[in-house]
Amino acid sequence: MRTKYFLIFCSVGLVPIALGYGANPSASLGAVFGITVDTVNLTHIMRAVMGLYLAVVALWLWGAFDKSMERPALIACAVFMFGLAAGRVLSIVLDGWPHWLLIVYAILEIVLGVIAVSLLRQTAEERSTESG
Repeated sequence: MRTKYFLIFCSVGLVPIALGYGANPSASLGAVFGITVDTVNLTHIMRAVMGLYLAVVALWLWGAFDKSMERPALIACAVFMFGLAAGRVLSIVLDGWPHWLLIVYAILEIVLGVIAVSLLRQTAEERSTESG
């Protein structure tokens, strides 16, 4: 049950970020981060990122409501969170400190990645107990 609520929590949290990146990137990214989105190519990239984020949300919700997809959804969540966090840490090292909200995102991604791995371990232990 904890896994279900965790995956729903991650899904709900990612939707506004996805929409902020892609629904109207010139308005949202400009207002929040001071990023000028003034080309079709950058708008296209941001909308593709939005699509990727929403697809991941769909996978997490599938895992939240279908027990057979729970483990793949948790794996995807861990990979997604740690992948984003790794990119952010690399950027901090190479480029310097970004907007404070992006630091918050990095911290949340690390924490949520750790929780996803912890839930994966718990579900693996439960399965081995049930089968053993």
